[in-house]
Amino acid sequence: MDGTFLQLGIFLGATFAAAVVAGLAGFAFGLVAAAIWLHVLTPLQVATLIVGYGLIVQGIAVWKLRHALNWSRLWPFLAGGAIGVPVGAAILGFSNPSAIRAGIGAALITYSIYALVRPKLRPAPDNTFLDIGAGFFNGLVGGMTGLAGIIVTIWSGLRGWPKDAQRAVFQPVAVAVFAMTALWLGATGSVSADTLRLFLYGLPALIAGTWLGLKLYGLLDEAGFRRIVLLLLLLSGLVLLAASV
Repeated sequence: MDGTFLQLGIFLGATFAAAVVAGLAGFAFGLVAAAIWLHVLTPLQVATLIVGYGLIVQGIAVWKLRHALNWSRLWPFLAGGAIGVPVGAAILGFSNPSAIRAGIGAALITYSIYALVRPKLRPAPDNTFLDIGAGFFNGLVGGMTGLAGIIVTIWSGLRGWPKDAQRAVFQPVAVAVFAMTALWLGATGSVSADTLRLFLYGLPALIAGTWLGLKLYGLLDEAGFRRIVLLLLLLSGLVLLAASV
């Protein structure tokens, strides 16, 4: 970004919009932000800001939903994710990224359309090993695509938990994935002075958008929350599929 007022305005507007979506649904900050930021920022700046801002947005939401946190429910996803993230990153190193994005995108589109058409799905069984597996595949997808909580978001919905309980699982998992990525970026010296300035410029828009998104979330009933999550999963799949072409 060359620092013009127009580009800065685009950056701040996208930051605010992405924070509203993330505050409302609990995920998809990077999906919304990257679609606009990539027109005015470098890919490395986009990746770095998504991680930094993602930690803040998800951290605020987790704190607001702390009453719903259940560590006995959460730990299997974190344990599985800790294994899945490095495996996903390793696979990405020798595989075809376009094929991976296309496959995951097609799966997200298929699932979200099916769930939207058939709103009454039988809840998945309560099984710790299945939760660990979901956490592993979530980390795997996160390591390959940067989508930190997609699989756990889907699995939480399939478990039939209330909306607060769902977010109290997939948002802490996303925080953990973002934190691991942030440590890697910091250790490799990928955070430039320009990126740090942008980060500080965007903080007020990020916090304002997150506040508004959480306010809107409080107005949603269970059916409305489920519909928004499924539509965002559908959008995520379409974006991944388009990026693979």
